Amino acid sequence: MGEAGKARLRPILMTTFAAITALSPLALGIGAGAAMQKPLAIAVIGGLVFSMVFTLLMAPVIYATLLGRP
Repeated sequence: MGEAGKARLRPILMTTFAAITALSPLALGIGAGAAMQKPLAIAVIGGLVFSMVFTLLMAPVIYATLLGRP
């Protein structure tokens, strides 16, 4: 992992986990009016997880592959 990856790992993880934690009550249907917003919360959480995996794993691998570096 390069210097940029090491520098950005913690902020990306912290932001993602903070957002997932904040959306968890809606995704679980806890609270007034949560039933209506539950699908949105689940979709946002799924998008956050996918983007985190893509940003931290897939993008560097694709970049290294295109440059021909190990």
